[in-house]
Amino acid sequence: MKVTAVTPRGYCKGVVRAINIVKKATKEVKPPIYILGMIVHNEYIVNALKNMGAITIEDSQKTRLELLDEVDEGTIIITAHGAGDNVKAKAEAKHLAIIDASCPDVIKTHELIKKYLDEGKDILYIGKNHHPEAEGALAISDRVHLIQSIDDIEKIDPNGDYVMTNQTTMSLYDVYTICEKAKQCLPHVTIAKETCNATKIRQEAIASLDDDIDLVIIVGDPRSNNTKKLASIAKTQAHKPTQMIESINDLDLTWLNEAHHVAVSSGASTPTSLTNQIIRFIEQYDPDDVTTHQKPAIQYEDILR
Repeated sequence: MKVTAVTPRGYCKGVVRAINIVKKATKEVKPPIYILGMIVHNEYIVNALKNMGAITIEDSQKTRLELLDEVDEGTIIITAHGAGDNVKAKAEAKHLAIIDASCPDVIKTHELIKKYLDEGKDILYIGKNHHPEAEGALAISDRVHLIQSIDDIEKIDPNGDYVMTNQTTMSLYDVYTICEKAKQCLPHVTIAKETCNATKIRQEAIASLDDDIDLVIIVGDPRSNNTKKLASIAKTQAHKPTQMIESINDLDLTWLNEAHHVAVSSGASTPTSLTNQIIRFIEQYDPDDVTTHQKPAIQYEDILR
């Protein structure tokens, strides 16, 4: 079957950096080692790091600050999504060692927010409520206001002085739409978009898929915002039938029976081995040859490579 392996796809530099930081810690730091939330949003990575000795503390109903209540000793690792200064202060007060695996692009956004706050501006932050990256940004100040849709713009005092920025994994198309609305409604707003380059080029590649592609498969964890945005862009910008799966175990062969040209991409936190396995399987798949229908087993030892 014809397959287009969309490039770029898979790990971004921030994910690679975060994983390597945790792997190094498991070799050099005395246990216990706790990761404060999922290091990146991928269950396969979380389990692989657990096997190396790094324990993930995760509860979707709790903030990073609340998760710290479950740790009384050892080392905590701040995930790639970053965290507010309040989290680090609480960890220090509990005499915990801290290793910061925050993505440099997230740190850059925090620095931008602090700079404009010092200049007296309020921040309009485009993001997803309860997402750990947004949580860290909102913790900087009560003058950072979460914007989830264009409807939220209408709730903002038009007389204020604002800077608008965003969660790095948001859809660049959604960010553009909200920013345009803000410029219409708020006479004193400065736009400082912060979609990371890895997210931007992955989204642009999906939006410009070839016309003859009749199925798009996006590989990634359902909790991964950047993965979900890729799937959304494939549907709304490229106008392609789209399926999002975690691994080859979730691949429904009936999707392939109706397709002739399949595009495969993945979120920035998806292990390359999982995506490549799916690509190889689809390439050899023939609807009329049952010998090509047996899915291979996942090679868990390749997850962190």
